Amino acid sequence: MPVRAITFDFWRTLFSDQRDPAERRRIRINAVCRVTGAAPEAVRDALLTSEREFLEHHIQYQVTLGPMDAVRIVARELDVSIPGHVAHELAGVFGAAILEYPPSPIAGGLDAVRAASARVPIGIISDAGISPGRSLRTILDRNGYTRHFRHMAFSDEVGVAKPQALMFESTAKALGVAVSELLHIGDLEGTDVRGAKAVGASAGLFVGDHDRYRNTTTADHIFENWAHFIELLPSLS
Repeated sequence: MPVRAITFDFWRTLFSDQRDPAERRRIRINAVCRVTGAAPEAVRDALLTSEREFLEHHIQYQVTLGPMDAVRIVARELDVSIPGHVAHELAGVFGAAILEYPPSPIAGGLDAVRAASARVPIGIISDAGISPGRSLRTILDRNGYTRHFRHMAFSDEVGVAKPQALMFESTAKALGVAVSELLHIGDLEGTDVRGAKAVGASAGLFVGDHDRYRNTTTADHIFENWAHFIELLPSLS
């Protein structure tokens, strides 16, 4: 089946996140301390608990928790009551912390996106979390990506996470193609590759940021870096 649309993951595919998590966490700690008066150490522990619960929830249910969930968990761990309007303000701070300490674009990613969009409709299929889809959209826009994408699907907006079929099927529909005509490219075997192949799409494993799945992948293609993808693009579409 010829490829008639291409989708990209965000994390470790278009953007690499080598920052110390403590940088964003510090913004969240300061915000909670201002609101609750709790000690920074206690808030840090509560945030670490929320991060663990986010990961466990994602793995068990394949659903993404968001900034308001993080506020709820932190309030529970601190045994404090946070009024609704204040909780929403905190959630905004939690979700926007990534904009103060953003991930870095992976070399050649924008060139790859431009090249792909010149041939077929393209999109984003990405999981989110405490940094929600709206913040990831802002990062994409700041770095010149947005105008090339016809559709973006983030797990907090879709309601499920990869490898759930809806992430891929809804995006294929938005791009105007059958899911079997979609090529999805990402860095994770369990969510990107298996999720795409489970719905009949093609899968490309991107190993330009890490290569832990190179020798075990079931992907249809392995892309060493974005220059390699551009080189192969004419044979894909």
